Amino acid sequence: MQIHNNTLIAECSAYDFKEMLERKKVKSWLKSVSAFANTDGGSLFYGVNDDGIIVGLENPQADADFISEMIKARLDPVPEVQLIPIEHEGHTLLEVKVKAGTLTPYYYYQDGTRTAYVRVGNESVECNSQQLLSLVLKGTHMTWDSLPTQVDASKHSFIILANTFREQTHQEWNDKYLESFGLVTPDGKLTNAGLLFVDNCTVFQSRIFCTRWTGLYKDDAISSVEHRANLVLLLKYGMDFIKNYTMSGWVKMPNYRLNLPDYSDRAIFEGLVNHLIHRDYTVMGGEVHIDIYDDRVELVSPGAMLDGTQIQDRDIYKVPSMRRNPVIADVFTQLDYMEKRGSGLRKMRELTEKLPNFLQGKEPQYQTEATSFYTTFYNLNWGDNGRMPVEEVANRVNSTLEKYPVNEESSVEKFGVNSKSSEKTFGDAQENSEKGSEIMQKGSEKKFGDSKNKSKSIGKTAQKIIDFVISDPSMSAEAMAYKIGISSRAVEKHISKLRSMGILSREGADHGGYWRIIVNPQTEQ
Repeated sequence: MQIHNNTLIAECSAYDFKEMLERKKVKSWLKSVSAFANTDGGSLFYGVNDDGIIVGLENPQADADFISEMIKARLDPVPEVQLIPIEHEGHTLLEVKVKAGTLTPYYYYQDGTRTAYVRVGNESVECNSQQLLSLVLKGTHMTWDSLPTQVDASKHSFIILANTFREQTHQEWNDKYLESFGLVTPDGKLTNAGLLFVDNCTVFQSRIFCTRWTGLYKDDAISSVEHRANLVLLLKYGMDFIKNYTMSGWVKMPNYRLNLPDYSDRAIFEGLVNHLIHRDYTVMGGEVHIDIYDDRVELVSPGAMLDGTQIQDRDIYKVPSMRRNPVIADVFTQLDYMEKRGSGLRKMRELTEKLPNFLQGKEPQYQTEATSFYTTFYNLNWGDNGRMPVEEVANRVNSTLEKYPVNEESSVEKFGVNSKSSEKTFGDAQENSEKGSEIMQKGSEKKFGDSKNKSKSIGKTAQKIIDFVISDPSMSAEAMAYKIGISSRAVEKHISKLRSMGILSREGADHGGYWRIIVNPQTEQ
């Protein structure tokens, strides 16, 4: 807290200014004490008007005694509060500092009714049923996904989970993992998390709604589908839908093909995992929404930030890992779908920024509302006038070249896009191949694609490695080897060759770093 020109500047985001103490309307300020204790703590400053101007209190000691008395009489349980007098230029103000509580919910009590409040932005609002349940669980040091049910685990199977575990980790599944993962209790009952991973999941709120909209707004839908399944299948169905309704173009480099996708596959994967893990499953009528527009992909799920803050007001590189559903998160970690350190928001941006056609200002964006979390990915091949021509994208990728010829066969895979909207745009096969032929005829010897200076192709395996790097710059050599069906040593040899050619580079540590494609490589000697 700082004072400048007789104006109070509070350092914390959770604070209230009160010009005077309301003795007849104690609810007006006690609800803020309840909200601070139930959320992330905060302070009330008495003797300060709404503009932050210090006006002082006439009798701060009497006000402090009354505040202390009312907190003890009207709040249950009694939160931890400090009363701090502050002197400034002949004025005395009073800070009521409320600590974030561990015995939630903290109720305001009057006339036989008990009401709990939480902080939403700069307001103290009454808890809804879902928020109250979360506070009760927080006060008992339990989470919704860890709560046991009365459903016998023996009546359900986890075949999909077991097969996914084998495929992802290349290890054998053991049924003992069910208990160690927190899906089954020691006495053989499913937990809430267990219900979300069984093969025949019947949890009503375990759903995703997928829609491909026409244009830039929610108007007419090209396709709309609803899936209700366990979390492993929801992730698969969601990613399949996104891949079916997004595009990926490519341009011809001297000795390899450079993919220029609309989005980073791995970044969107991280985003969907994030929404499935951190959503609020106590919202019975809630589900994850996937909305695809021409210029963006939006993911929406019920449940705002766990600490009550707004993600758009935070530095995502400094947001601590707080898991609403730690059991679900741990299972996804065991499946190698996410990292234990909880760096998903940062990783989505880094993965997007590693794409060769990334443009500043098109980083993934995050936003929270009262009860929802939004993640938006922007189409890297979309401009102010619609889908960019392939040459414009290519020139942006490597500004040192005047033109890129386009492969005569095709330069894009089209998924669910109307033929009218794809005319004269990035990836249009007929027009771009004609332009490519024209460029090759007029181009100088130094231009890519000129037959006089054409380098030998790097080969199918090396091309697959480049494709993997574009799709997921964080992919390990071991994972590449498994997908290709060759040894890790063979992959490492190809990687070494690509690095020596100046096509591929490594940023950061070998484990936890990223691959990067260098778009102006040296030609093979």
